[in-house]
Amino acid sequence: MNSLILHHYAPSPVSEKIRIVLGIKDIAWRSVEVPRVPPKPDVMPLTGGYRRTPFMQIGADIFCDSAIMVREIEARYPQPSLFPGSGDGLPYGINRWADELFYLVAKIVIGGAYQQMPEGFIADRSRLLFGSDPDLPKIYADNPHYAAQLRAQFGWIEERLATKRPFMLGDQPSLSDAALYYLVWFIRGRWAGGPALLAEFPHIEAWEPRVKAIGHGQPTEMSATEALDIARATEPTTPEQEDPRDPQGLRVGQAVRVVPDLDSGEPQVAGTVRYVDRYRIALLRDDPRVGRVCVHFPRVGYRVLT
Repeated sequence: MNSLILHHYAPSPVSEKIRIVLGIKDIAWRSVEVPRVPPKPDVMPLTGGYRRTPFMQIGADIFCDSAIMVREIEARYPQPSLFPGSGDGLPYGINRWADELFYLVAKIVIGGAYQQMPEGFIADRSRLLFGSDPDLPKIYADNPHYAAQLRAQFGWIEERLATKRPFMLGDQPSLSDAALYYLVWFIRGRWAGGPALLAEFPHIEAWEPRVKAIGHGQPTEMSATEALDIARATEPTTPEQEDPRDPQGLRVGQAVRVVPDLDSGEPQVAGTVRYVDRYRIALLRDDPRVGRVCVHFPRVGYRVLT
């Protein structure tokens, strides 16, 4: 009942980041495959409307967005650390940079080939990644500019790896490696120009197979129905907590809604505050299929509406 369950699908780029994190930890986890596009009837009862991939489940606690998933995994499975040596909190900042950089990568991959993609898929993904009214012809026309921006920032990674360390922080892999690897994995596998771009960076190309070799830990398949049954049979374990310094003055039991900062037309997740601190907010909500669940979001990148 307390197994870590990852709801994902194989080609999902952010899921690859979390799969590498689970590989660093080398832990056993359950794997539930979710649809690539809506409708997602076995997702919404758990998340309350959050439809991005991946999300993570532990009993009746649901973790949305990789930033909060990483924090929870590190807390529950502290060794080996995602922050080896003197990394401390720095990889969280690198992870956030990588997630922002992903939107640039998505413009290159999706914007550069949108005319060849299925209409339903491109309509869904462009709105999700680029906002509620994306201008795909303009994104397509701007692809050389986006590639120049990505090339410069990959150059920063190359400079770091050129110092003869096998991983971003030294001898051991860290969150920084998982966070940057998924961008390289995505651009190489999904963009025709990816291999040529990456060929300019020999240290990235040497680091890439080292990260890939970490693997994904010890996954075991699970059906979506089993995951829903687990949520229904358990209760959230998240304690009540308020933050007296919270700028929004959020209180336990207060009715709120959470939505990504990017205006993508996604549903707002409604519930009552169960837990809040500087890094996360967790909402209690009830659903006829799963009963009471607690849905966790990071504060960065999300708006709490009161």
